[in-house]
Amino acid sequence: MVLAGTGSLNPILFASEPPQDYRFKIEILAEGMPQPMELELAPDGRIFFNEIAGQLKIYQPATRSVIEAGKIEVFTDQENGFLGFALDPAFAQNQWIYLFYSPKDYIGQRLSRFLMRGDRLDLSSERRILEFPEQRRTCCHHAGSVEFGPDGDLYISTGDNTDPGGDSAGYAPIDERPDRDPWDAQKSSANTHDLRGKILRIRPTPEGDYTIPEGNLFPKDGSKGRPEIFVMGCRNPWRMSIDPRTGVVYWGEVGPDAGGDGARGPRGYDEINQARRAGNFGWPHFVGSNFAYADWDFATKTLGPKFDPFAPTNSSPNNTGAKVLPPAQPAFIYWPYGDSKEFPILGSGGRTACAGPVFHFKPEFKNTSGFPEHFDNCLLFYDWQRPFLKWARLDRDSGLAGTEPFTSAVTLANDRERVLSARERSEFVIQRPVDSQFGPDGCLYLLDYGETWGVNKDTRLLKVSYQWGNLAPVAKASADTMSGREPLSVTFSSAGSKDHDGDPLRYEWLVHPGGKKFSAEPSPKLTLALPGNYVIELRVSDVHGASNSANIPLIVGNSAPEVRFIEPQEGDFFTPSQPIRYQIAVRDTEDGSSVDYEELFETRTFLNVTWSRGDGRIEEAEPGLALMKQSDCFNCHATEQKIVGPPLLEVANRYRGQPDALEASIERVILGSSGVWGDVPMLPHSAMNSDQARMMVRWVFSLEPGKVGANILRGLSGKLIAPKESKIRTATLEASCTDGGRPPAGALTGKATIKLRSRRLEAELADEKKGLKVLGNFLGAIDHGHYARFANINLSTSSSVTLRVASGGQGGRIELRSDAADGPLLAEVEVQPTGGWEKWTELKALLQPATKRGDLFVVFSNPDKGGLMNLDWLQFNPQP
Repeated sequence: MVLAGTGSLNPILFASEPPQDYRFKIEILAEGMPQPMELELAPDGRIFFNEIAGQLKIYQPATRSVIEAGKIEVFTDQENGFLGFALDPAFAQNQWIYLFYSPKDYIGQRLSRFLMRGDRLDLSSERRILEFPEQRRTCCHHAGSVEFGPDGDLYISTGDNTDPGGDSAGYAPIDERPDRDPWDAQKSSANTHDLRGKILRIRPTPEGDYTIPEGNLFPKDGSKGRPEIFVMGCRNPWRMSIDPRTGVVYWGEVGPDAGGDGARGPRGYDEINQARRAGNFGWPHFVGSNFAYADWDFATKTLGPKFDPFAPTNSSPNNTGAKVLPPAQPAFIYWPYGDSKEFPILGSGGRTACAGPVFHFKPEFKNTSGFPEHFDNCLLFYDWQRPFLKWARLDRDSGLAGTEPFTSAVTLANDRERVLSARERSEFVIQRPVDSQFGPDGCLYLLDYGETWGVNKDTRLLKVSYQWGNLAPVAKASADTMSGREPLSVTFSSAGSKDHDGDPLRYEWLVHPGGKKFSAEPSPKLTLALPGNYVIELRVSDVHGASNSANIPLIVGNSAPEVRFIEPQEGDFFTPSQPIRYQIAVRDTEDGSSVDYEELFETRTFLNVTWSRGDGRIEEAEPGLALMKQSDCFNCHATEQKIVGPPLLEVANRYRGQPDALEASIERVILGSSGVWGDVPMLPHSAMNSDQARMMVRWVFSLEPGKVGANILRGLSGKLIAPKESKIRTATLEASCTDGGRPPAGALTGKATIKLRSRRLEAELADEKKGLKVLGNFLGAIDHGHYARFANINLSTSSSVTLRVASGGQGGRIELRSDAADGPLLAEVEVQPTGGWEKWTELKALLQPATKRGDLFVVFSNPDKGGLMNLDWLQFNPQP
């Protein structure tokens, strides 16, 4: 028996044991879809998804390809566009699809029914079912999730169509001044006669109209409010789902931005809400667990009384509905930017709440790789911005019984160190989950939006399944040396090899070429007397016959070059849009030094540059290149030189223009091959899935003579231009040089790596934090004596520092000190109260001359005072 539950919730007992994380399998079905929004699974196995710019696309399982079914014309400014869609419950018979979009010919939102003709959207078949006006003077919040309930009712989520900026300061947008209705959510969310800021529920008819089902919030005659309204008081219910068994509605409510509680009301919260029946969920008068806002007068800047959740009223002149509103319902789950006392498992950071599907287990899922019984009656919910994936365990009455992690088999891109280490271990990283559904097979189908808001190259359609039964063992092989002069004695290790099911392992060590077995021990020794290129293969197998292998390339008779950077150095600053000059030195035992043979090493040396954002997300020229680096590919291959295997450019040239070559090469990568490129075989990579192999082979096939890649430069010296994008925070420079080999021993590659940083340091990414907390994308909760430390800072090229700060409290002094919190003073600034916790200002100070690298301590001071300030970033300005 296992306990579930967290925070202030009472744990409950459930019968099944927690699933084993290693049994989860993640497959990439498709990638590179611009701004995907929602997905739907058709009865025949096709997966439909839409893109905000107007495209409806279909993933075809049989061909593993994506086709465009059609495109509707949409207005795309202010977060408008093709927002959501749903397939009719009887889609297999009637082929109806319902699209919710922002038309160009109407200032508002529209729900229409279309007919699918095979894989083609018939635009001429449109039947307009429902539309309502919006303001387009300014942004935003349109929600747009569309879902059918188990009884055939259609639900549509709509946003409050309210600008969260203006004078709201992150609190309730209730600006009642003349001509300020775009900044007043009382016109929409709290308006009983307006369809914005709602969840609507209608019953479509075969004729293309709709009726009103029983149980909506207001009478069918419209006397007390629009009869289509099921839920009112929503801000931006962006992602919604409906429990297929109970009909309970769940949605993620994207909340306001206030970073702290104030006189005007509570800090911002995102919410997962649950509607078992029709109701008012409070916005813009309440947030979170019915935390009330005050009735702020924007004209006179005076506070009124707090709104009453038991008897809320809407007296705004922009309200066209009832003044007295239904009682407000509290959120099901809620979290702020900072740590949540009620739900600590959710951590801290950005916020964009999404409600995913409720999982219901069936015994037949064991035959279809569906999820295990442990997750029965659990709601999957996630945060697009932070991000996270969590389970909310429901009791028999759909009450909240506890929250749990999704699975550690998936790394979410919210922890810089964990994401980087996950990439090194080839673990799976999800960037931003945007929509998900469980299929009839019990597997999870999920859209990963990619790195950031906008058009991303790393968007993906994923399938997450669970591997039942016996699993093949994991093979890990290592050696105490991988190259050297002959005779070469090597000690091997199988440490890390394991069987997830606990079965004993059998070991086989083989040397290639030839495939001769030389040991059955876990950690054998071998002496190779003749120079040449070898591959050592470890095969591990369990008692059921399942096996896996790992490979180690050995070069006997040659030694690798030594590579180092002359400039720049580890930790140096770079400036956006400005050049970075580099110079690389190489020394090789067999070939000499680049000082004496510059021309020789100039053609053999490459610089690979990887740009990273402050949150650890990596800017690769191609995802296939990132996977190549994570695998063992570059142990045996270089781009233009032969090592153990052929140059990758030669591979691209051989197969260029051959349509069938891609799938054949993918199969050879996974299963291995021999005789294709000479005597040394390419051993199998059975632990690699076809999606990973496909991306890698695509990158190889994209190589062209004279054009290695946008982020790979040739030569010992030169310059590269830093991206102009201000969000780029680090640059990793990897210099590599491949020697000429010592026949018959193949060539070897030596490498050196340094990391550079942008002149702007995001405060929340400090290497050490004492006392203070990360609140979203800045540091807060700062008291006297708190500090943040940044490691290995080179200030020799900086003359001044700029700090972005805000203070809704006492203010104080910021001291920049070298090497310790009480070390030499480099600069200081006085921070006066700015009038709000997110009312930012920029302060500049001169820096004392620095002659050495060292740790930088940012120390906050105001004795006997608390709640001093927030710090967003520090920027070290270059010398004039």
